[in-house]
Amino acid sequence: MLELVASLSADWDGVVEASAQANVDDEHDPEGATIAFERARIEASLVRARERLAEIDDALGRLDDGTYGVCEQCGGPIAVERLEARPSARTCFACASA
Repeated sequence: MLELVASLSADWDGVVEASAQANVDDEHDPEGATIAFERARIEASLVRARERLAEIDDALGRLDDGTYGVCEQCGGPIAVERLEARPSARTCFACASA
């Protein structure tokens, strides 16, 4: 996940640098729309990757304090199958479905 964040950050920096050097008017230049789209795509991917990294860090914290695998809503166990599918799960399936 750290590699993905680093890669997306480098992509972002490259697009920003390229658009700054090109002096592109996003609204009126045909290439501007492409650059704006690429910036938005990279930004959305970067935000999601950072969120996933934070979820993983949080799960590691719960592992350290002994609350990993315990539903934060009902206090019951989170099924192993759910944790295998989504290791950062904070709630059991029943609570997540409610």
